Amino acid sequence: MIDKDLTAALLATELGADALLLLTDVPAVYEDWPEPRRRAVGSTTPQALRALDLAPGSMGPKAEAACRFAERGGFAAIGALEEARRVLTGEAGTRVSLAEAPKA
Repeated sequence: MIDKDLTAALLATELGADALLLLTDVPAVYEDWPEPRRRAVGSTTPQALRALDLAPGSMGPKAEAACRFAERGGFAAIGALEEARRVLTGEAGTRVSLAEAPKA
């Protein structure tokens, strides 16, 4: 099976893209999903994102694709399609990069 998110990450890498946007129907990656105490992850590193327990059939592949792209030096972001511009600028969604994530 070919995963669309991993394919997008590979294509973006091969094209030399600076950023990868993975747009979906949720605003961000959530820690402790689907619990009431869930918390949106704003900015993170690949290592921290991989430490979260994410569903393998939904957010898991998006997170892995974002991690792989970020590890190659760019930044990846996951967020809602209707917020694409804000996801790109870091005002919305989850941003993944090698830079240390800000402390909450």
